[in-house]
Formats: sequence, structure tokens, C-alpha cells
Amino acid sequence: MLSCIEKTEVYDLISYSINYYCTSNDVFMALTFQLCNREDDLRQILALQLLNLRHTQSDEVEADQGFVTVQHNLPLLAEMNSKAAHVIAKDGDKVVGYALAMTRDFHHKISLLEPLFDLLDNLIVDGSNVGDGNYIIMGQVCIDYHYRGKGVFQGLYKKYFEVYKPLYQNVITDIAARNTRSLRAHLNVGFKEIHRYDEPGMEEWIVVIY
Repeated sequence: MLSCIEKTEVYDLISYSINYYCTSNDVFMALTFQLCNREDDLRQILALQLLNLRHTQSDEVEADQGFVTVQHNLPLLAEMNSKAAHVIAKDGDKVVGYALAMTRDFHHKISLLEPLFDLLDNLIVDGSNVGDGNYIIMGQVCIDYHYRGKGVFQGLYKKYFEVYKPLYQNVITDIAARNTRSLRAHLNVGFKEIHRYDEPGMEEWIVVIY
């Protein structure tokens, strides 16, 4: 694994990069955070997703490294991207992390996420009905194992908030309670817990909002 000790950031209107100085081989690794705009990027998202699906690794590995739950296909992922572009992290041409964007158009298109949409329609937070507001769902976030702990998660959400907070009142997602790595990471970038619910026979889910 690369040992990276210095970081600089370079911004433009479309993307920004974080350059890591890697002492293991004296080279710079430039990670770019941008919106997904190529089919090849969508295919790489699916490949990374497949490696990190729930129940594909041991309980110990999932508890330590986290996991993703929903498995998408290319047509669905592309349709989602056409409504609201996914945010990706790239090292050169390689997708090393992603945060999916999902509008309310997909309420009934992903069965595993219908309970979340149904819940939000009637969830009262701070005296207001969440469903009455304008929100976008962060559908899933995942980072290549070899790039974890290098600021990729924070970089993905920095770009995500930059793009979607001007358009939506809230960014909402849910996290499996046993996925403690993901929960900590979300709380650390500013999400707050607003509700918990059960997926019968499977998981307890924690709904968070930004």
C-alpha cells in the first residue's frame, strides 16, 4: 500500500484533484473527483460494487471494511446518471471510488430502497415532514480497498455537496447499523442521524441527513 505524506488540492469548475506524494516510489498519485459522464466509468462502478457487495466477504471483513447492499445493472445505473450524475474518484482512467446520486424518480425502481422512500414520505424531523422538502438520495458510496484512508471518501462528498446542495435542501442516505466504518465516516463529514428502521430478517438501518 502506498505511503502518502503530503497533499495539495487543485480546483476547476468541473472537477478537482488531490495529489498525494507517495514515499514508496517517489511519484505523485493524482486523484480527480468529478461527475460520471462515460459508459466505461459506469462499468467500472459496477465492477467495484461487485467486489464489495454484502455477504460476499466474511462478517469480520465486512465489520472492519464495510460493504454495499444494492446491486445495480448498467441500464439502471445509466438511467440514474441521466437524472443526476454520479460522483466518482479517478486515478488516471481508473475509477477508485463513487457516490451514487438518486432522485425521487427511482422510488419504485429499486425494491431494496422502497422502504426508505416510503419512510421519508412521512418522517417528521424538527417539526417538518422530510417528504415535503426537496432532497436527493446518496444511493451508495464505495472506495477501492487500496485507496481507503487517503481522503477519497471526504473528496467524494466534497464534490457531491458542491454539486447537489445548491439544488436540493437535503442529501439523505441510510447505512446498515453494523456497517460501523461507513456510519463513522458519514458522521465525520457532517451527516446527522434522524431515524432507524428494520429490514425484516436482515439489517437495522440508520437514516442520516446533510
